[in-house]
Amino acid sequence: MIIVITPETPFQKETEIINQLFNEGLDLLHIRKPMFNREKMKSFLDGIDDEFHSQLVLHGFYDMRKEYPVSRFHFREADRLEERHKVFAGENIISTSVHDIEVFNALGKEWEYALISPFFPSISKKGYGEQSTVMEDIKCRNNQEVKLIALGGINENNISEVFKNGADGAALLGGIWECNEPVNSFKNSRKKILSS
Repeated sequence: MIIVITPETPFQKETEIINQLFNEGLDLLHIRKPMFNREKMKSFLDGIDDEFHSQLVLHGFYDMRKEYPVSRFHFREADRLEERHKVFAGENIISTSVHDIEVFNALGKEWEYALISPFFPSISKKGYGEQSTVMEDIKCRNNQEVKLIALGGINENNISEVFKNGADGAALLGGIWECNEPVNSFKNSRKKILSS
């Protein structure tokens, strides 16, 4: 599984690129736009082809599910600890974020998957994740109920390593939006997985 996470700040022709990514085989898109108001979020969703709405994952703006056929929602660690996800579990697909394998192993099966980071030093947050041991630590995984999705510093050059080390999927952020040709970067990443 390959997930792409949107950049926090707007990217030129972003929804156009997103539609291209889906056409190239993107599994899921996490929409993380903390600076957006409701109107901007609505406009953003309208820019994504209807056929891909079921593959969108919202970080916030959960009530948009009343206007769009979106049933996937992501909850930050803080929101999970406050049990804000409880209302959505069951009829929707929910995911969360963790930063160590012990927390991942303790997740219940209501979670479809968890993003675990940082796998490699971050591309978009310089200096973040340089001392990370997550890739080594996932050897201690004992929770098979929840899919483990690697996040942090993943690009077309190292994505194969993610799967070789036992992750069920990879989430790309800087590996897409920090390069000159986001669609080609995605295509190359996907090719690496399919050929490994």
